[in-house]
Parts: sequence; C-alpha cells; structure tokens
Amino acid sequence: MSESEIPPEGRPVDVYLDLLRVRMDTEDYRLLLHVVEPVLQAIEEHRLSGMDLALDGGDEELPQEVRDEAALVIATAVTGRLDNEVVELEVDETGPVRVVTDAATAADPSRLDEIAAYIRDRHRQNEELRGIAEASGLPTDF
Repeated sequence: MSESEIPPEGRPVDVYLDLLRVRMDTEDYRLLLHVVEPVLQAIEEHRLSGMDLALDGGDEELPQEVRDEAALVIATAVTGRLDNEVVELEVDETGPVRVVTDAATAADPSRLDEIAAYIRDRHRQNEELRGIAEASGLPTDF
C-alpha cells in the first residue's frame, strides 16, 4: 500500500490494523491487540522512553505470526511506513534473531550482514558487561 492509498484522516497504523483485522483469525487478532494497545497508547502519549517492548503475551504464549505482526504494527506506528518487514538473521552467538526493517534493507544482503554484525557485537559487549557485573557482585539481569 502506498502513501497515496491512505485516507487523509487515517494513520498508517490504523490502516494496517484494519487490514490485519480482516486477514487474521479473530483470536489471533485479539491477542495482537492485547500486546500492541499499551505500546500504541504510549507512542501516542509520547512516553515510550522507559517502556519494555518485549513481545510476549504475559500468561499466554503468542504464536510467532502474532509476534511478527505485533512488531510490524509497532514499527508502522513509529515510522509511519507500511513497507516494514520481519527478517530472520542467523547470528552465531545467539541463534536466529528476528528484526524489523524497511523493504529496501530487507532486500539488501550486505545491509542484513551489517545488522547481524551489529547484533553479534552487542551480544559480545553484553556478555563482557555481564561478566564484569558478576565479578563485582552486581546484578546481571540486564
């Protein structure tokens, strides 16, 4: 869907949610809304800075499709773009990692390699910091 297809009063995220409501199973859509509504509210109120954006269902286990769509809904709300994609990257240290990116980046293997390298570097840094914290008697749950 292009920008010209979005109704003037509609936000891209609302258009995307409407499309998902039609396309998704009712129960999956309900789960999706349960996950994204607090995040969308926080975005609207400009209070995202300290919010945990883990895409889990709390007590309910979310199907991967719902997690992916939730990530895309949030990306659409943040970027205002409808061309976001979920891409799975193979990262040696952590295994597969799912990231949301724009369509151009998703189609560019060299950019995806750069993103995977960044994730590997961050993982190594986190492990070093975790080791330092552990040796210092500090909490390691960051």
